[in-house]
Amino acid sequence: MKIDILTLFPEMFDGFLNTSIIKRAIKNNYVTINVHNIRDYSTDPHKKVDDYPFGGGRGMVLMPQPIFDAVEALKGKDTTVIMMTPQGIPYNQKMAYELSHKKHLLIICGHYEGFDERIRSLVDLEISIGDYILTGGEIPGMVITDSVVRLIDGVIEKDSHLNESFNDNFLDYPVYTKPQDFRGMKVPEILSSGNHQKISEWRLNEKIKRTKERRPDLLEKS
Repeated sequence: MKIDILTLFPEMFDGFLNTSIIKRAIKNNYVTINVHNIRDYSTDPHKKVDDYPFGGGRGMVLMPQPIFDAVEALKGKDTTVIMMTPQGIPYNQKMAYELSHKKHLLIICGHYEGFDERIRSLVDLEISIGDYILTGGEIPGMVITDSVVRLIDGVIEKDSHLNESFNDNFLDYPVYTKPQDFRGMKVPEILSSGNHQKISEWRLNEKIKRTKERRPDLLEKS
C-alpha cells in the first residue's frame, strides 16, 4: 500500500512515522508513506495557500489551486482521495478494513476555517473522526493512517485485530495478566481453568455485558 498525506505542517508527522508499528511497517515494506507540504504546490510567489472567504466571515480558507495541483500530481488510477473534515462520514472499524484493501490513499489534511468548496470535486471520501473540532486535519490523518496500516496483512498478527472491539459490533472482553491477585483484585477463576470452551463462553458473555453497559447503541447493529 502507498499513502500520501497533504498537509501544511509535515513536521507533525515526524514522530508518528518513526515509532512503533508504523515504523516497522515502513521498514518491512508493507507500506510507503509520503508526507507532502501543500505550500510546495502553491504558484504564489510567497507560497500563500489561504485567503479570506467571499461574503465575509472569520478565519482563512484553503485556496483550491495548491490542492488541485497537488492531487493531480500525486493521483493515479488506483488512488482513493480522502478529505479530513468534521462534515465527513463518521469513521469506524468497518471503514478502516475497507481502506486497508486499497492500493493508494491520498489524505488531505485541512487547516484554518476549512476548504474552498470546489476542492470537494477532487475527493472520493470525506471522513470525520468525531463530533468535535481540532485545529487541523493532521491528527485525524494520523488516526486514519494508523488504523489502516495495522490491518495490512503481515503488519501485525491477524488474530490480534480480529478479536478487537468493534469487529462484531461488540466491545472487547476484559483481559488480565500476572499477578493473579493484585491488591485483592483477583483474575476470574475461569481464565485459569484450562477449559477453552468455557473461557470462550465467558468472554462472549463479558463482551455482551460490557457493550450493553457502555455502548448499548452498538447492540442495535448486532
